Amino acid sequence: MHLTEDILKQNPNLCEYMAPSFDIRQDIVVTEVPKLGKSAAEKAIKEWGQPKSNITHLIFCTTSGVDMPSADYRLTKLLGLRSSIKRFMIYQQGCFAGATALRLAKDLAENNAAARILIVCSEITAVTFRGPSETHLDCLVEQALFSDGAAAVIVGSDPVEGVERPLFQLITAAQTLLPDSEGAVDGFFREYGLIVHLLKDVPGLISENIEKSLKEAFDPLGISDWNSIFWIAHPGGPAILDKVEEKLGLKPEKLQGTRKVLSEYGNMSSACVLFILDEMRQRSIEEGRSTTGEGLDWGVLYGFGPGLTVETVVLHSVAIN
Repeated sequence: MHLTEDILKQNPNLCEYMAPSFDIRQDIVVTEVPKLGKSAAEKAIKEWGQPKSNITHLIFCTTSGVDMPSADYRLTKLLGLRSSIKRFMIYQQGCFAGATALRLAKDLAENNAAARILIVCSEITAVTFRGPSETHLDCLVEQALFSDGAAAVIVGSDPVEGVERPLFQLITAAQTLLPDSEGAVDGFFREYGLIVHLLKDVPGLISENIEKSLKEAFDPLGISDWNSIFWIAHPGGPAILDKVEEKLGLKPEKLQGTRKVLSEYGNMSSACVLFILDEMRQRSIEEGRSTTGEGLDWGVLYGFGPGLTVETVVLHSVAIN
């Protein structure tokens, strides 16, 4: 966590439930969010193995702070990317933004020859951290779940054989608003920071609607057994995962990667799905599976957040040599 005891002692308003503190929070995240993103991006570029001058597009996601020039500009400077790079800034989309970035990157890669898109998701909870309130118990849930984190990945089409090593294929991507879900997850920037409200029926809303999204995505492929695919599900929280697992009749191992990331790192908002993708492909290699998707061919990446908005990405794994 970026916030330390020293920072909190120097800025006691951060520990109050509703004390003016926006400037303090903004000063932290405007500087630190791009720096955290830089760390993740450097690891992704190193594994990719190509010069960063080959990156044609940058997509930056964060719910942590706003400023101009924005975080994508700052990251471009920190990484030393070329000045002509095409930048996209995704602010305030919350937990589904990682999937949104993949959907956008897919469209860019398919419509721009030789494009290589760097996605960076960087989140710091300094904007939301606050003391408890006896009248707003969702604040305690928020503090218990959310955490700092950053992840990065490079997306492109037509990989250079012998040079680039694909990990997963993005097949289709869709976004939808869940019915009767307005106000289930809200966030408001005020002088107290980012105030997030979570209604207790969020797990029910997601679990009751998830199968419709899955059917729309997988009916064209003739897939209706949700245990026959691998799962990259945004964690949300244990209650959401339990409800989804129960509703779809998923075997416990299907959400193993999601639960592990939630347990070890917390809910890092937009960065979570990229963490889970990495966890799955690493575990698949360690266990000697035939593909990056736990030995399975088809999978789903499922993200959800404010709206309630849902992103459903159909994935195809890659053979492990």
